[in-house]
Amino acid sequence: MVRGKTQMRRIENATSRQVTFSKRRNGLLKKAFELSVLCDAELALIIFSSRGKLYEFSSSSMQATVGRYLRHTRSDQSHHLDQPLPHQHDLQAVQNEAASLLKEIESVEVSKRKLLGESLGTSSYEELQQLEQQLERSLSHIRARKHEVYREQIEQLKEKEKHLTAENAKLAKKYDVEEERQQSPTQIQLAEVSPNYGESSSISDVETDLFIGPPKSRSK
Repeated sequence: MVRGKTQMRRIENATSRQVTFSKRRNGLLKKAFELSVLCDAELALIIFSSRGKLYEFSSSSMQATVGRYLRHTRSDQSHHLDQPLPHQHDLQAVQNEAASLLKEIESVEVSKRKLLGESLGTSSYEELQQLEQQLERSLSHIRARKHEVYREQIEQLKEKEKHLTAENAKLAKKYDVEEERQQSPTQIQLAEVSPNYGESSSISDVETDLFIGPPKSRSK
C-alpha cells in the first residue's frame, strides 16, 4: 500500500498530534543515536514538546557538547564581528513571517473555540453579538444545503418509483401473455373430448340378466 504524502502543517486534532509527536520523536532520537555510532559524531539533541516537556539525547555529555557549541559560536562571532551576515535580512524576514503565522494560528484557534461555545468569559457584548450573527449565517447555509439534499433525495426516489412501475407493467404484460399461451391447449383438448361423450355413454348401457336369491338346487 502506497502511503500518501504528508502535508507540512499543524495537526489540528490533539490526539493525532500527540501520537505523531511521539512517533517522530522516537524516530529522531533513534536516528541521532545511529548517526553518533556509525559516524563517530558528537551529537546533542534537545526537544521541547508543546506542553514544555524536555526530551534530550547526547552521544557523550549534553553540557560538554553545548559548551563546545557556545565556544564555537563565540569564536565565529568575534571573527566576523565587523562583517554583516549575508543572510541576516532573510533570516529576520523568515522569523517575522513565522511569528505572523503563529499569531494567525492562535487567532484561528481562539475563534474555533468560541464557535464551539468555549472560552467566552473574556468576550465583550459586541464580540458575542458578532459571534451570534456568524452562527446564524452558518446555520442558515446549513439548513439551505439540508433542504437541497432533501429535494435531491426526493427526486431520486421519484425516478426510482417510475422505473419500478415500468418494470412492474412489463412483468404483468409478460405474465398475461404466458397465461394465454397456457390456457389455449387446454381449451383445444376439451373441444376434442366433448363430442365423444355421448357415444361412450351409449356403449356403456348394456342389458344384463341379474338374479338375486338362493341358487337353484341341482337335479340328481
